[in-house]
Amino acid sequence: MALILALDQGTTSSRAIIFDEGGAIIASAQREFKQHFPCPGWVEHDPVKIWETQAAVAVAAMKDAGVGGREIAAIGITNQRETSVVWERATGRPICNAIVWQDRRTAPECDRLRRDGFEPLIRLKTGLLPDAYFSGTKVAWILDNVPQARKMAEEGLLAFGTIDSWLIWNLTGGARHVTDCSNASRTMLFNIHTGNWDDDLLRILNVPRALLPEVRSSSEIYGETHSPFFPVPISIGGAAGDQQAALFGQMCTSPGMVKNTYGTGCFMLMNTGGKPVTSQNQLLTTVAWQIGNRTLYALEGSVFIGGAVVQWLRDGLGIIRSSSDVEALARQVDDTDGVYLVPAFSGLGAPHWDPYARGTLVGITRGTTAAHIARAALESIAYQSLDLLTCMTADSGIDIGELRVDGGATTNDTLMQFQADILGVPVVRPSLSETTALGAALLAGLAAGCWKSVDGINLRKSEAKTFLPKMDRAKVGRLIRGWRRAVERSRNWIET
Repeated sequence: MALILALDQGTTSSRAIIFDEGGAIIASAQREFKQHFPCPGWVEHDPVKIWETQAAVAVAAMKDAGVGGREIAAIGITNQRETSVVWERATGRPICNAIVWQDRRTAPECDRLRRDGFEPLIRLKTGLLPDAYFSGTKVAWILDNVPQARKMAEEGLLAFGTIDSWLIWNLTGGARHVTDCSNASRTMLFNIHTGNWDDDLLRILNVPRALLPEVRSSSEIYGETHSPFFPVPISIGGAAGDQQAALFGQMCTSPGMVKNTYGTGCFMLMNTGGKPVTSQNQLLTTVAWQIGNRTLYALEGSVFIGGAVVQWLRDGLGIIRSSSDVEALARQVDDTDGVYLVPAFSGLGAPHWDPYARGTLVGITRGTTAAHIARAALESIAYQSLDLLTCMTADSGIDIGELRVDGGATTNDTLMQFQADILGVPVVRPSLSETTALGAALLAGLAAGCWKSVDGINLRKSEAKTFLPKMDRAKVGRLIRGWRRAVERSRNWIET
């Protein structure tokens, strides 16, 4: 049975996981790397450290599995998405640190784009909103602030890439400068309708075309490794941004299927099929993946504060010692007794998009305890996910049959049961938590011929836990109305 090596390059660590064709984990390794915060609101990574840690964990996983490379059918890559790297083509040396997706230094430029009336065009072509989150303004900032960078870029001497491109460049010894369409769709430079870099967007953001990688599908052989880290050449067979890879790893391959990743925040994606759906609720429209000549699209919404609200209970309030203590504390009470916590610590995202909202705790009485607040914190994650799913079903016209979940907070049974209750649909938690890396492995395995088609992927059956709705729907309605009243109390709190 062939093995597949998944490289999972994240915001704080690089990981490598070797899967067999049945989706079982054979070996894995992980290594953290340093975060750089040179100014308030700035977040940077050293691209060389990203490559070195990613290569090191790949070697470690292969050593742990007892394989030398010939047993690996292909390498699949998944990555933190919008983080941007610019490097010299001749030497492969980055001209500065990578600007991370969290970085806000280009927010004034995004304000200018809105003031100048470019938001409708950007939204039409890319499915995105003008925001510092995305890569386009980061690249322009690098060209305008690193000496000689813009001149070198216009002369074709520099290369830009998101982290997938940077890894592929290094894996192939500089032979391949490519990205996949899911990562390209997060740059604010890519037309998701034509499948190409867009001349209008390049002009508006002042990014030379000569800088850009070739856009390829998410599942094809890009090239072979040519690196001292790998003793034999291994095919590189696929790439996808982390959230799209998780959608594929959850096998949400049909329109209307939805996954939600519960981490520091929450990322919810709905497969909308072969046609991009324009959101009326300010969700993002993004490429899910392309296999062969078929491109599938997704609606995406994010919760700013998901698991981070539990960290606040621990670090801010001190009512729990570790994050894992929150479930036991919350289960000391049957409900919140009317208490709602809206964790708008940095404003509200979709569908509200209110940067002036702030965290609000309402419904407190003399009888309110730490357990009530802990339960309200957990329930806030489920309520915010409900808000996203409500927007998705309205935008798509599709009523979902279940929600597939992954991420650290899904180990909390109390949260998962409340999520099922409040949504009124089953919540399915797979036994394999590494769905992002699995998605990358499946895309690469398809390209390498491990399976003939998506429908032919035959994963080993695993124990998934399904949480079925149990709560009376009248009670659910009362709870949701209370949540929405609490959200209104939090909105527009900061006076401008």
